[in-house]
Amino acid sequence: MNTFGHLFTLTTAGESHGEALTAIVDGMPAGIRIDRDELALQMARRAPGTGIGSTRREPDRVRLLSGLRDDVTIGTPIALLIENSDVRPGDYSHLKHTFRPSHADYTYQAKYGIRAVEGGGRASARETALRVAAGALAMQALAKRGVSVHAYTSQIGRVSMPGGYEGVDYDAIYTNAVYCPDADAADRMIAEIESARAAGDTLGGIVNCIIDGLPAGIGEPVYDKLQAMLASAMMSINAAHGFEYGMGFAGAAMRGSEALDKWTTDDCGRLRTVTNHSGGIQGGISNGMPVTMRVAFKPVATLMRPVESVNLHGESVTIEPHGRHDCCVVPRAVAVVRAMAAITTLDAILMAGKW
Repeated sequence: MNTFGHLFTLTTAGESHGEALTAIVDGMPAGIRIDRDELALQMARRAPGTGIGSTRREPDRVRLLSGLRDDVTIGTPIALLIENSDVRPGDYSHLKHTFRPSHADYTYQAKYGIRAVEGGGRASARETALRVAAGALAMQALAKRGVSVHAYTSQIGRVSMPGGYEGVDYDAIYTNAVYCPDADAADRMIAEIESARAAGDTLGGIVNCIIDGLPAGIGEPVYDKLQAMLASAMMSINAAHGFEYGMGFAGAAMRGSEALDKWTTDDCGRLRTVTNHSGGIQGGISNGMPVTMRVAFKPVATLMRPVESVNLHGESVTIEPHGRHDCCVVPRAVAVVRAMAAITTLDAILMAGKW
């Protein structure tokens, strides 16, 4: 499937080193004025070459080819185009008959009998540029309903920031190269990345995400539970290997008395919970509290040092370091997690008939 969503949908096409990336965004509510500067800002936060440990350089300028009049959405499909400019297919010629460990090389070959060797083709994180563009549009629609989405790096390798979701300074997220709102942790994360890069190695990490302002009643009660939709969105991102919401796996070690979210009312008489172990979702439906989640990303599979593997004939080969590869993609994944959360949230709101 190359389409994500139910009522607000994103269909993408394009390969890592192809001519361009293209997408159709359908179901965008009419009457939303699109801030192109904000769209460009979101793209810049994911763009290759902008983060620590990044190599490929792409401007990622988004062309909006349809669905708008004077920058206002008219309710029809929005066509997106992002041209690839920094392509070097020759960097991958040595991999034509070789399967890289922990990549999608073998599985794509097994499924289709053919694969795009250059940069992994559709398996490349290059495709996520379209997700960020669509997510930027979704965020501008959500803002009209008082809903905001924020994401940040909470861990890289063995370095993590202290605390949970509460008290995070959203304005501090983009003040450093790793998009971590804790300055001390950010410095230690940067040092961790530099150490791994010097060793020709790579790192993974965790991205936290918070959806604020989502009213109660969003999400379906059985097979399209809000957390299930979010999990599907997050686990579709390249290199994502884990998802949890609210207390997540830590809840397995709690007693019921510790995990209960007791009800109270705020100063305006609205129902709220004293704690938020449920992550803003109960029974698959939002309860009005912030929706919180974490996404774990594996280390980048391409090492900048020799790696043993096999070729198409099952013969042992040594893959020598070659080309341009990130040491750690977690900071760039922040924009992707945020975008997928926004796309899913807007879709869920439309499904609930709450627009």
